[in-house]
Amino acid sequence: MLQVRQLEVHYGGICAVKGIDLDVAPGEKVALIGANGAGKTSTLKAIARMLPASGEVRLDGDDISQAAPHTLVGRGLALVPEGRGVFARLSVRENLEMGAYVRHDSSAIAADIERVFGMLPRLKERAAQTAGTLSGGEQQMLAIGRALMSRPRLLLLDEPSMGLSPIMVDTVFGVIRDVVREGVTLLLVEQNARLALSVCDRGCVMESGRVTLCAPSAELLDNPAVRAAYLGE
Repeated sequence: MLQVRQLEVHYGGICAVKGIDLDVAPGEKVALIGANGAGKTSTLKAIARMLPASGEVRLDGDDISQAAPHTLVGRGLALVPEGRGVFARLSVRENLEMGAYVRHDSSAIAADIERVFGMLPRLKERAAQTAGTLSGGEQQMLAIGRALMSRPRLLLLDEPSMGLSPIMVDTVFGVIRDVVREGVTLLLVEQNARLALSVCDRGCVMESGRVTLCAPSAELLDNPAVRAAYLGE
């Protein structure tokens, strides 16, 4: 579904992503793990065309390297950004409606809002509340729910556990597990490497802007170097 070839991202004279290659198959769940500053977020933003980059990115075989970012939503790609990025002055319901801005099937949109509320009942309780007044965990749920409203086939999810309490992390990752069980393809960036690998089929380690290792999650969880560097052992 996703093919990345020789992707590079520069910030002025600094090369943050150094010619990486990455593949994600339909229905696959892949985690990008690594230290802060390794280039994980820049990779997701470049794939979603939120950052200028060189190299080639293909979605379903089509080159999207020069596509306008807003057109990718209609092609089935959705990004849940680091820091959630909710529309703070809009209500929870209005945020969900914004997630469906590329759609015109009003009855199905209404049904999908109820589906999101079924998955995330706390959002239903706060449907009329402005998003900026939600807790961090509730905003993360809303950001995921908003992305689901576009009916994505490929979900890019950036640091969903950041700043959340352990209980809220469990809740958010329970939702992520529910989403991927429905067949959505996932590319996940997550600082909690153990949690990320528990959700994903495969992991790729990024170090200093390069992908240095890709393997099934079970192999990475048993890899002594990975355990020492990223699993706190």
